[in-house]
Amino acid sequence: MGVVGAMTRNLDALVGPGVMLLYPLYASMRAIESPSTLDDQQWLTYWILYSFLTLFELSCGKILQWLPFWPYTKLVLCMWLVLPIFNGAAYVYENFVRKYMKVGSHVSSTYPEGQRKVLQMLSLDARRSVELFIENYGADAFDRVVKAAEREAKKH
Repeated sequence: MGVVGAMTRNLDALVGPGVMLLYPLYASMRAIESPSTLDDQQWLTYWILYSFLTLFELSCGKILQWLPFWPYTKLVLCMWLVLPIFNGAAYVYENFVRKYMKVGSHVSSTYPEGQRKVLQMLSLDARRSVELFIENYGADAFDRVVKAAEREAKKH
């Protein structure tokens, strides 16, 4: 029972680096090379949350050393954030960060004032789509779409 007991007591030290660092590093490099932005969101969010967790641990280290279950709690949390079956980091981003944080609200000053106001009201995904539309069809086409939408809204 000595070896098994020692492995059980040190499970966080044995599995932790692989779960918290090696696999996310590998998956992040794959995400950089893939054309999809969904995996980028998962891994960028993971690294942000892992950084916060590390800062918390550094700040509260004296208190956390008195909690024998802390290393296992951290391991389980990181497994939830990392493992593809859970995609916890993406869940946190979609349900908390995106809802409550206004990140990226700056819109380029190259757009006229009216268009900037419209773009600032949109989500980041919608804004990207509108900016792509403007790039492809021009600012005048966007103005026509906005005016048509305003006319349609007044009818109802």
